[in-house]
Amino acid sequence: MQTAWFSKPVAVSVGVAGSIYYLSNTQQAIELLTTHWRDPGSPKHQTALRACRRATSGDVAPDIARSALVEAAREAHILVE
Repeated sequence: MQTAWFSKPVAVSVGVAGSIYYLSNTQQAIELLTTHWRDPGSPKHQTALRACRRATSGDVAPDIARSALVEAAREAHILVE
């Protein structure tokens, strides 16, 4: 597994206090998607997790995973735009 870096970080608001995290790579995204996600199991969440894992394997470009992560974060109302 390799760390796949995004072309631009994804800003998300996490936790009760709304701390802002800047996710710069797929490893950080996978960590968030598996441990701190507000609504795990939605189709967009699953797509983002799968895309990030595939990007770490080199099967897809990191920015495809980034796009999936942005969509999942938007759905979960945690994307900071």
